[in-house]
Order: sequence, then C-alpha cells, then structure tokens
Amino acid sequence: DPKEWPIIEPLPSYGRGRERLGGRHISLIHANGVRNVVITGENGTVDGQGKMWWELWWNRTLEHTRGHLLELMNSENVLVSNLTFRNSPFWTIHPVYCSNVVIKGMTILAPLNAPNTDGIDPDSSTNVCIEDNYIESGDDLVAIKSGWDQYGITMAKPSTNIIVRRISGTTPTCSGVGIGSEMSGGISNIIIENLHVWNSAAGVRIKSDNGRGGYIKNVSISNIRMERVKIPIRFSRGSNDHPDDGWDPKAVPRFKDILISNVPYLQHGIVNMSLVLPMGCSPFHVLSCRTMALHPGVDLAYLPRADRGWFKILAMLKTRSLAHIVASLRSFSSPAQADYFATSEKRAAIMDWACEV
Repeated sequence: DPKEWPIIEPLPSYGRGRERLGGRHISLIHANGVRNVVITGENGTVDGQGKMWWELWWNRTLEHTRGHLLELMNSENVLVSNLTFRNSPFWTIHPVYCSNVVIKGMTILAPLNAPNTDGIDPDSSTNVCIEDNYIESGDDLVAIKSGWDQYGITMAKPSTNIIVRRISGTTPTCSGVGIGSEMSGGISNIIIENLHVWNSAAGVRIKSDNGRGGYIKNVSISNIRMERVKIPIRFSRGSNDHPDDGWDPKAVPRFKDILISNVPYLQHGIVNMSLVLPMGCSPFHVLSCRTMALHPGVDLAYLPRADRGWFKILAMLKTRSLAHIVASLRSFSSPAQADYFATSEKRAAIMDWACEV
C-alpha cells in the first residue's frame, strides 16, 4: 500500500518530486546526515518489491514520486558493497549531497521494462567511486546528476570527481552511463572507463535541455566494449521536462573538454549528435563545446551518415587550421577519410566557422 510509505520533503535541488508535484515517498533504506557507513553482505539480497510502483506509474495513478531502494543524503564516508538489490521502485541507489562514496561489487537487477529503475545515480555528490558492478535495468545503468533547472542552478552543488569503471550490464531503452539530463548544478571531473554494455540503446549518453543551465566538463570516456548497442556515444537533449513554469529558457547548458578514446565499436556506427539540433540553435552555440577530442582507437569509418554524425564532433576541436584538422583525422582514421573531409567545401566551411566559436 503506497500509504505505508511516508511522504518526505522534495530535494531542494529539484524543488518538487521528480515525477509529481509536492513531496516524495521515502526510500526503502533511507539515511540523512550520517558518517562512516558500511552497507555490505555476502551477496545477500534486498528486494524492493517495485512491481506495485511500476503499475501505478503505468496506470497513471501515481500520486507522489516513487522512493528509491537506497537513498543517502548529506552523508560522507559511505561504502555499499557485495549485495544484490532487485526490483527497486525507482532509481535503485541514490547518493545525493554526499562525499567520499564507494559502491562496488553490487548486482542490481530489475525487469528490462521496469520504468526509471536506474542502477546507481550519484547526484550533487563528490569523490564517488562506482566499480565492479553488474546491472540489468529498465533505465540507465549509471546516471550522474546534479539538480533540476532553476532549483539546481540556485543550489549550485555539483557532482564532481566521479569514477565509473568496470560496469557490465544491459538496458534496452537507455545507456550504460548517462550524464544528465538533470545537471543544473554542474558536473565535472568524470572518468568513465572499462565498461561492457550489450543489447542497449546507447553506450554512453550525455544529455541536457534548454533551461538546465549548469555545465558538463572534464569528462574522459575510454575503453568501452559494446555489443548490439544502437548508438555507441550519444549527445542529445533529454525529455524536455521542467519542474514548473519558473525555468529560464535562456539558461543554456555548457559543455567543455570531453575526451573519447579507445571505443572500437564506433567502427560500426557513429558518434551521434542528431538530437542536439532541436534545442533551439546550432549545437556549437548551444553546447559551447571548446574541446571535443577523439584519440587513436576511435574509428569513425561510417561515412554515409557523416553529415549527421562525426563531422559535427570534429568541428568542435579547438583549432584555427583546417589542415590541422585533416592531420588529426589522419592520426586515427584512414587517408581516404581525411581526404573526403578535406575536399568537401561544405565541411571546410563548417569547420572554419566552428573553430571560431
């Protein structure tokens, strides 16, 4: 019975429940303002019995935002390890306003159609290590967040110094690791490495919307193994949702210093940015990208879709010289690909313009 789950105040960086106005249901395991916490076991199981909550969501009869399986607020020095969490009502593990958090050796399971059952969502938190976890989910395996629109901007509490590594799993509709779209407090100094993602919509997805404000910067994405993934690395808008009418359409998110390296699956597809364009103007202005580097080991051989994909990424390299761009292309691509780029007047014009942004 949902009435047996108390209603607590919304997070100040969200201003309301994430799904419904007003407060939100408390999580199955909830703590606020604790220190030196260890939640561990010999692979024991905690079952959130989320089916009731999913049905309320599916039937549109949910009155308040669902609770998490585990939420820790305003806490520090936290270890969560060696347990199986299954069937969370909503996001499974949610450290928010926390510091010095380690989440490792976890098995997180939810039906692949269970709505919003993210695996691990660090939110406005610092010094977080997420490693050696197996996740099956109806949403992102890991999602890094930092508040929603004007509430996140006002609180200005970023997520920073976060490592996500050696994560394995599948999600048919979402990504192995998501950054955003709730990122209004800022997200920086993120390392994503050594992932294994299969049968999923995306490997890594960076998402935002007009009104979010904030920034995503200093992100390293490397050594991603993908099988049967629709879009390996995706930059896109979110669902264009806002907490209330107080959001500012002029609050534009800023992106800077995103490094992608050793993502060999890209030879079968593209770095996709096609959904950035509906945000209201060109991706170069909206995203304010200053450094988008693609290093050796990233193969962008999928030329037929170049207009919608990889040249837009390359156009964001901070340089003044088209010749330098072509040289960079040759360092991780074939001479034919570099020549294809260089001999196109359209691409040359776009490159020359973009490098002035």
